Amino acid sequence: MTVADGGEPAIDKACGEGMMPGTQDALKQLGVEVPSHLGYRFRGIRLVQEGTQVSADFPEGQGIGIRRTLLHELLIREAQQCGVKLLWRTPVAGISKDGVRVERGVIPARWIVGADGAQSRVRRWSDLESTVVNSHRRASRRHYRVRPWSQFTEIHWGPQAQAYVTPISGQEVCIVTVAESAEHANFERALEVLPELRARLADAELCSRERGAITATQSLARVWRDNVALVGDASGGVDAITGEGLRLAFRQAQALAEALDAGDLREYGRVHKQLARRPLWMGRMMLQLGRYKALRTRTLRMFQDKPGSFARLLAIHVGWASSREVVNTGAQLGWQLLAG
Repeated sequence: MTVADGGEPAIDKACGEGMMPGTQDALKQLGVEVPSHLGYRFRGIRLVQEGTQVSADFPEGQGIGIRRTLLHELLIREAQQCGVKLLWRTPVAGISKDGVRVERGVIPARWIVGADGAQSRVRRWSDLESTVVNSHRRASRRHYRVRPWSQFTEIHWGPQAQAYVTPISGQEVCIVTVAESAEHANFERALEVLPELRARLADAELCSRERGAITATQSLARVWRDNVALVGDASGGVDAITGEGLRLAFRQAQALAEALDAGDLREYGRVHKQLARRPLWMGRMMLQLGRYKALRTRTLRMFQDKPGSFARLLAIHVGWASSREVVNTGAQLGWQLLAG
């Protein structure tokens, strides 16, 4: 196997840098385990809005916050141990029936996998651009040198923007602001309407350069054609608010490997749709909460009054719920909101 990439290691990316228990499980199945000393363990999720806080623990295990560059180094090490040939500073110029075109010529390939992100050129070259769902938001990431004040990953809600706080070491937190527009995703503007977070960072030192990105909810009509398959953000994605991007990519990679081994990509297409179903549903729900303050306020008040409701919703979000529990919890939450 050969991987060609126009960048060079370790590659950074604007992301929340938190991995929930299911993401770590998916990574372990690919042969990579994240040592605790490289990151910071967190126990669950906390929602914060104007003095209101609700939190819930993961139903099993803990999450871990880790710098993206450290995670990339772990992935590189495992790939090398598996015998993968890594071609850095080697941008791909095109694909053909003969293989993949790079500056030095053509790399012969039986299978071509596009893992080149949300703006995938492989997707365009293979005529797989047709989307079923497509929406975008702006995001910006910073790191601050400050002791984590919580054992949770926090989502701070404000008008037109949210901020996600993930502890990544005993002295550092990662913060991502996200909004529909670049103006509202601007850090200074977002902190103006997030007083609890602004107070936490008042004396904190900024310790990384700010990185911007677009977070997309995108579902493709197809993720493979002929001998080409897409994986990760190239194959569609969910909004950053779900924290599910890496887990999806790792699960997709495993499913794709099995399909390639069998010599048939049809099963990969089916499994891909199945893997995305729950994160897309949760993402749509979270985006609605972000857009409508009255709905969000009512929901958080309900979670405060009935903490078990948020715990059940988090269990669904991380995949620790049966189909029946999903239906029952959805019905109960809907009724409680209507009756509240």
